[in-house]
Amino acid sequence: MSLGGTDFVVKRDDLQTCEFVPGEDIESRLEPGQVQLRITKFALTANNITYAVYGESLGYWNFYPAEDGWGRVPVWGFGEVIRSANDAIQPGQRYYGFLPMSSYVTMQAKPNSAGFRDISTHRSSLPGAYNQYFLTANDPLYDPIHENEQMILRPLFITSFLAHDFLAHNDFFGARTILVSSASSKTAYGLAHLLSTGDPSIEVIGLTSAKNVPFTKGLGCYSSVFDYDEVDLLPREASVTYVDIAGNVLVRRAVRDRLKNGLLYSMAVGDTHWQQEKPRELLTDKQDFFFAPTWLTKRAEEWGMAGFEDRVAHAWHSSSAALSGWMK
Repeated sequence: MSLGGTDFVVKRDDLQTCEFVPGEDIESRLEPGQVQLRITKFALTANNITYAVYGESLGYWNFYPAEDGWGRVPVWGFGEVIRSANDAIQPGQRYYGFLPMSSYVTMQAKPNSAGFRDISTHRSSLPGAYNQYFLTANDPLYDPIHENEQMILRPLFITSFLAHDFLAHNDFFGARTILVSSASSKTAYGLAHLLSTGDPSIEVIGLTSAKNVPFTKGLGCYSSVFDYDEVDLLPREASVTYVDIAGNVLVRRAVRDRLKNGLLYSMAVGDTHWQQEKPRELLTDKQDFFFAPTWLTKRAEEWGMAGFEDRVAHAWHSSSAALSGWMK
């Protein structure tokens, strides 16, 4: 039986060209402080494809280097420690975090209260949030009943939570209606669920593609759902804050033209329509960019990191209980 693992790799300049290639050997020598994980399961979603699309510009290819011209697409999932040269980390422990699509992965682990950080030299300049691995036994967000849902939704639920907290902190900028584009997306679902179960005076309206309208209505967290060609049906008399997850400048202009003075605030959260042509003359429409890490830093300073994680965990467990109605 082979003791070597397998890696899944893609061509950086042609993501549809892919191969399975030999991966790590489970008998290779571990350096002091290193641990080797067997990757037990992971989720592959449109979010991960985005990592590949922006692999060059945002450095996602650098997390798990591959042969020249090839890349390893990062995913979120679970791994079990099978070998350890780190006294604080024991074989058999299970961790959640940012992993390659591989059989095994070796990391330079620095233990902390949540689990450990990978401090490998090639990852030192990469965003810290991707280098943290959570020990499931101590993770307040971990729920064995909804483990698969967690892999799919957790990476974006943090953004949903922070966007909701930012809006509530600012009293929704005076609006009583929150309009959310790309309403069928994972980030939008998390935000809409938190809005619909929060302040009862807030109405949540979704904008999505025509083919996704039935699904989005079935989520049960929007008071009404319109497709992008129905912007003219939006209630003109409403006071609205627009949460733009689609990043579609044509829709944004149509919303502004329809609501006029009723549009009190517009914030950009995502860019799910990243392939859309963006006419220059429409890019000057005023819209604030919501950068989740900045708001996370503010809340962590105010609440402490443990307080922040407790609040996120409470919100996650409340939201995940509703997933069984529509997610399989």
